[in-house]
Amino acid sequence: MLAITTLNQQLVLTDHPTPEPAAGQLLIKVMAAGVNRADLMQAQGKYPPPAGESLTIGLEVAGVVVALGDGVSDFAVGDAVLGLVGGGAYAEYCLLDQSLCCLKPDTLDFAAAASLPEVWMTAWLNLIDIGQLKAGQRVLIHAGASGVGAAAIQLAKSVGAWVAVTTSSVEKQAFCRDMGADLVIDYRSQDFATTLKAAGGVDLILDTVGGDYVAANQLCLNRDGSIIVIGLLKGLSCEINLGLLLVKRQKIQGSALRSQALAEKAKLATALRDTVLPRLASGEYRITLDRTFALKDAQAAHGYVAASRNCGKVVLLTESIA
Repeated sequence: MLAITTLNQQLVLTDHPTPEPAAGQLLIKVMAAGVNRADLMQAQGKYPPPAGESLTIGLEVAGVVVALGDGVSDFAVGDAVLGLVGGGAYAEYCLLDQSLCCLKPDTLDFAAAASLPEVWMTAWLNLIDIGQLKAGQRVLIHAGASGVGAAAIQLAKSVGAWVAVTTSSVEKQAFCRDMGADLVIDYRSQDFATTLKAAGGVDLILDTVGGDYVAANQLCLNRDGSIIVIGLLKGLSCEINLGLLLVKRQKIQGSALRSQALAEKAKLATALRDTVLPRLASGEYRITLDRTFALKDAQAAHGYVAASRNCGKVVLLTESIA
């Protein structure tokens, strides 16, 4: 099969053996694969896959089942599915654990389906499971126009939270408002901590940025509030104000979906199947697919995301793969 390989810091299609499904796994003919910031980090050699996962990039996939491993009972060859993988989505074929797989609704095409698993499961993990976000609470979501940001805005609003976001361009600001954000802050011209303190502060912060944002987050975080760091766009190092941490009883926690145990990911896949997909079908949630690229153009797709040109998700399509 053909799959994306990193060669001299470039993404290129090369031949690989087609994987065989183990017990509990499905072999998927990939129709579409989502692009995530984690993929860019892996391509740069900064985010290796967990032990035992495919070295091929790609964390979310939509396609058609072509083979079943032992013990698979809920899916059949020919089913159209979507799901989360630990790696391997940038390829003609990909292995998918049955516990992380959902049947693709007929209302979604493969590109839309591939745009969902990583971002919605990340948003659910951090806002609902870890953040325990409740109606009436106030949340700040950094990079609100990203794929995770767009999902997080919608999820937070659906539980009755007040939502602030940071973003940049006029287009991205309008996108975030359209997703339901109550306060949109242009981080290029506004100090988000000062703006949010004046607006009443927040109880939970979903931080995709890291670096010096962590200290600024502390300034606008209310008492007993939490900061959940899920990205490092501004680097690994930060300063923490221990005085604020103590006096305001703040919590700072790191979180990564990819390193979660299979059982925890399976719970998130259930939330995707039982809550997110039905709400997409009803129109309560919306698909935020920005642009698609051919798989062979994965390097261009990464450049597009690295330049932060997207509002929502970027997806690779395997049609005309060669």
